Amino acid sequence: MPLLEVTALSVRYDKAQLLNEVSLSVDEGELVGVVGPNGAGKSTMLRAISGLVKWEAQTKRGTTGNIVIEGSIKFNGQPIEALPANEIRQLGLVLCPERRRPFRELTVLENLQAGGYLARSKGELEQNLQRCYQLFPRLKERSGQVSGTLSGGEQQMLSTARALMFEAKLLCIDEPSLGLAPKIRHELFSAIAQIHQSGIPVLLVEQEVGTVFQMANRNYVLSQGKIIAEGSGKQLMADENLRAGYLGL
Repeated sequence: MPLLEVTALSVRYDKAQLLNEVSLSVDEGELVGVVGPNGAGKSTMLRAISGLVKWEAQTKRGTTGNIVIEGSIKFNGQPIEALPANEIRQLGLVLCPERRRPFRELTVLENLQAGGYLARSKGELEQNLQRCYQLFPRLKERSGQVSGTLSGGEQQMLSTARALMFEAKLLCIDEPSLGLAPKIRHELFSAIAQIHQSGIPVLLVEQEVGTVFQMANRNYVLSQGKIIAEGSGKQLMADENLRAGYLGL
């Protein structure tokens, strides 16, 4: 049984079809990549899985249009499409969103402590904190620094680490390398690989196709709200039409 099983997930905003019957899965121990061009629906997909699109539909109805969500999402065999985002997170499905959103007025340490507010004990909180510092030594060096003064790469490290402060059973990461320098991207992807190797499954949405294909056990290609291909990096790279038309290679 897959850890995460998404079946025929569709999201419509007024007349715009953002996702069209997307189906994918993540098994225990896997790192699964989702790639595709800008505007393909990758971020919408992660936000729908984690309950944020549903939350937006409930809280902003009447001011931003009508959002319709259809399909099935199961996590650990449990249907979660009707659950609010906070309950989905408590089950262990944790989203690290794109464009780095730390609490800018708080220090690095305070951000990490906020991410671990659901920890069962102080011991668990401290253990998770030390794991984050081991993955991202730069954050330990800057633990007392106000987050808004960090570089873009350091803010992305902090956002990823903050997501890990709660015991994740599946970590969903959205476009972590966006706007980062090559050296910082390398550090970040190395940390993501270590997270996966530690036993945490990862669903990685990313435009760095070559890097994702090297890291992932399986990949999906999303275009115009639809899954158009699935396979290993080697299989997908061998398809010349896919390379030229959808992967930008």
